[in-house]
Amino acid sequence: MESILLILTDTKLVSIKRLTMKVLNKNTDYAVRALLSLAGSQGVYLSAKTIATEQDIPYQFLRRLLQELIRHRLVVSREGASGGFKLDRDPDGIALRELIEIFQGPVQVSECLFRKKLCGNRARCVLRHQILRIEQVVRAEFENITIGSLLGDLAAAGRADGSTPVNGAVPAECLNH
Repeated sequence: MESILLILTDTKLVSIKRLTMKVLNKNTDYAVRALLSLAGSQGVYLSAKTIATEQDIPYQFLRRLLQELIRHRLVVSREGASGGFKLDRDPDGIALRELIEIFQGPVQVSECLFRKKLCGNRARCVLRHQILRIEQVVRAEFENITIGSLLGDLAAAGRADGSTPVNGAVPAECLNH
C-alpha cells in the first residue's frame, strides 16, 4: 500500500512516497470482530445477522468467514430458532497469530526468495538472519494477543469513556486500518 507524506520545509512543501505495511487483511479484521462478538455473548448463540449488524460486516462475507472458523474448530454452529454461532474455544486460547495464519498465511515480514531456497544470495544475505529474528518477535507478539485479551481491552476502553461494549461489538473505526 502506498501513501504520500507531505512535509513542509522552510521554503517549500515536499511530497515523499512511502510504503506502509498492512498487517491485517480484511478477512482477518472481520474474523477478529466476529470472534469478539461471540466472546462477548458469553456462550449464547448469536445469529450471523446479529454479528454482521453489530460489527458492520457484509452478511454473505461473514457467512464464509464463519464457515472457515468452524472448519478450524474456533466456532460451532447450531440450527433452529435458538441456533446461531458461538465460540468452541476459550477466548484466551484464540491467538491473533492463529487468525492471521488462517486468513493470510504465515506471519512474514519479507517475501524474500530465501524462504524457498531459490535465492542465489541466500548464504551471503546480510538481512536474512535479522528478518528471521524480527519475524520471530512479531509472531510471539501476535501469539500474546488473544480474543480474550482484546475483549478485556474493549471492556477497559468502554469503562474509560463511560460506554459499555455490547456483546463485544467493536466500533468499525477501532479496527479499520
